[in-house]
Amino acid sequence: MSQAAELRAGDARASIATLGAEARAWSVGGIDLLWAGDARIWDAISPILFPVVGWTREGVRVAGRRYPLGVHGFAAQLMFAVTAEGEDHVRMEAQDDATTRALYPFAFRLALDYRLTQSALNVAIEVANPGPDVMPYACGLHPGFRWPFAGGNRGGAFVRFERPESADVPVIAPGGLFSEATRRVALHEGVRLPIDDALFASEAACFLNLNSRSLSFRQADGAAIAMDFPGFSHAALWSRPGAPFLSLEAWTGYGDPVGFDGELSQKPSMRLLEPQAKARHEAAFRFIAP
Repeated sequence: MSQAAELRAGDARASIATLGAEARAWSVGGIDLLWAGDARIWDAISPILFPVVGWTREGVRVAGRRYPLGVHGFAAQLMFAVTAEGEDHVRMEAQDDATTRALYPFAFRLALDYRLTQSALNVAIEVANPGPDVMPYACGLHPGFRWPFAGGNRGGAFVRFERPESADVPVIAPGGLFSEATRRVALHEGVRLPIDDALFASEAACFLNLNSRSLSFRQADGAAIAMDFPGFSHAALWSRPGAPFLSLEAWTGYGDPVGFDGELSQKPSMRLLEPQAKARHEAAFRFIAP
């Protein structure tokens, strides 16, 4: 049975489920920031992405064999064990088993570290390779935040990037694949992007190989949720038209390119982890009151 770790720091609260090591709630001063989930729209809240990010083209290929690894991998279905905890922090760990090896033929250890402060939820993904072979992987964070949040209005929201970025983002082809074509988004001076339903009519807005390592989701009243992502190379913004959430995503990798048929290790932006090595990818979500 899935349980949850309940974290407290001043008047901030967070709940982290052992199923998927998923943050299921985060509030500051009684203001709920994570969206509550709705199976009719999107039944996840803050899934962890591993060992791939995005869609695969007919699974993945390792040493010439095809494995049926699906969108965003399987971390959301793993049962994690709590290995360390305190009032404001928790560490949860999972590892490979027969079920995961049928989808991804590598030994791994996956840990999630959460630490709550009075204004921030800090998250780290730690990936370890206990096996004898180089392990290709990607990982990511995919939290959905209420839109609007903190009593604001849905209109007038925007995302501000730390540094100027390209306004041309990849066109997402059928099946979630990344095409070479791009579409232009309304990114003012490279840093300010209005958030509205039209932005997501053609799927997520994906920003690859960013200059920024921080962005913020801002409302017209000045309230904001910032995402600092020093451990990740890519970011995405996603919602469904009319849905009451905005997902701020941090990725180390991304979906298969159109027509890709190479080995998993050859997929663009995959990390290659040496045997007995470990990697850590950190991010923080901060609430900024108006």
